[in-house]
Amino acid sequence: MRVVVQRCSRAAVRVDGQTIGEIGKGFMLLVGFCHEDTPAEVEFLAKKVAWMRVFEDAEGKMNLSLADVSGEILSISQFTLYGDARKGNRPSFIRAARPDVAEPLYDLFNNILREQYGLHVATGIFGADMKVDFVNDGPVTILLEWPER
Repeated sequence: MRVVVQRCSRAAVRVDGQTIGEIGKGFMLLVGFCHEDTPAEVEFLAKKVAWMRVFEDAEGKMNLSLADVSGEILSISQFTLYGDARKGNRPSFIRAARPDVAEPLYDLFNNILREQYGLHVATGIFGADMKVDFVNDGPVTILLEWPER
């Protein structure tokens, strides 16, 4: 499982010209799964996202979490995070989980963030052609991966 965490001041996702998810200050997440992922990885990375301290405190140090700043999440499914372009110029997506595996894990990830951590999570539509617009604040971008493969 891979999650790209991007601190943002705002983010939105559109499908067919209609905005279906929108947030203010928080995280814009790109979330991808490989065929080996299980709920254990999902739970671990949801906890990492929820408690990640990358928002500035009164001294300007990255020391606050989403909950500390009343932040929100825009979570976007992203199978291309498992694109492998080591050979040739066209990426291979053979390691990316099939939709029947990835979609339940993606739903679990978002539900854990909502139910266990009390976070507001907006999403795109799994498998749709989405247009994502966001302002990366900082910029701060962190790549989380579990397990290290």
